[in-house]
Amino acid sequence: MARASILDWLAASPVRLAPMASYTNVPFRQVALECGSGFTTNEEIDAEALVRGNAWASRRDAECDARLGIVAMQLLGGTIETMVPAAIQLVEAGAPIIDINMGCPVAKIVKRGKGAALMRDLEGTSALLSAIRRAIPDTPLTIKIRGGWSDTDQNAVEVARMAQDVGVDAITVHPRTRAQQYAGRAPWDVIGDVVRAVDIPVTGNGDVTSLASARRMMAETGCVSVMIGRGALGRPWVFDGAYEALDRPAQITREAVVIERHLKLIDEYFNPAEALMQAKKHLMHYSNGWPGAKLFRGELFAQRTTAEVRAAFMERMQPLRELATA
Repeated sequence: MARASILDWLAASPVRLAPMASYTNVPFRQVALECGSGFTTNEEIDAEALVRGNAWASRRDAECDARLGIVAMQLLGGTIETMVPAAIQLVEAGAPIIDINMGCPVAKIVKRGKGAALMRDLEGTSALLSAIRRAIPDTPLTIKIRGGWSDTDQNAVEVARMAQDVGVDAITVHPRTRAQQYAGRAPWDVIGDVVRAVDIPVTGNGDVTSLASARRMMAETGCVSVMIGRGALGRPWVFDGAYEALDRPAQITREAVVIERHLKLIDEYFNPAEALMQAKKHLMHYSNGWPGAKLFRGELFAQRTTAEVRAAFMERMQPLRELATA
């Protein structure tokens, strides 16, 4: 796969779904694509688990599904010994893009030298990225980083320059620091600093909840594309420009169609127990903002089958649809 392809893919659909552990599985990514997302990125795959033959990691490896088009396969890890063979395995399985997770802030991840911890060791991370680059010379290699480790240790620009020097093809920047986790305002100026510091494409991420705010981020920072993560949970139509132009009754009708489609895909992809949990998790987000949403979530999680969950959800959604069309 020609490395230059990443430029065309970013330009073709500049707003796309961000990877989120336990959420951006095949059904949700397919729904996002159908709503207008650009190419998607899978849930992170632990490189160590993959090379050891862990079944769950291998299942995620298999998510290079033709229905999903271009899928960036995101790797989580911290050593050359695991990351290089994992990257090779994914490329051999058909991955069009390899993305390295350098932004996960979760304590159990960073204490093992993975995720955002890679931003604290420029020399070691440079060696790691160089080794991956040599192992997959023809495949686009991208990274996702944060603004830095903490308020006193913000080094996104230095990390981005290092990544460019070792042959990384594109960078996504979530400008909050690891210490911030997901709290507070995302300082978009950090994205702009990275854009001005490197010549490779930069994608912005953080506090984007609509196509309008995505366009604003691109205008303010100069980034070539935008990822939407939490802003897409329960709202995959956030990628749909046509939805944006509809009146509220038509939007609610469109939402119901998308939710039905999502539930159908969940049922088709997961076994019954997994499907039940996924349906509950996603419908919880779909019900955000509803009157009595907190009480409804308790009702939702009491259901025992996906059919019951769907029925309970649609029953609660019907009055909203009638109110919007009154």
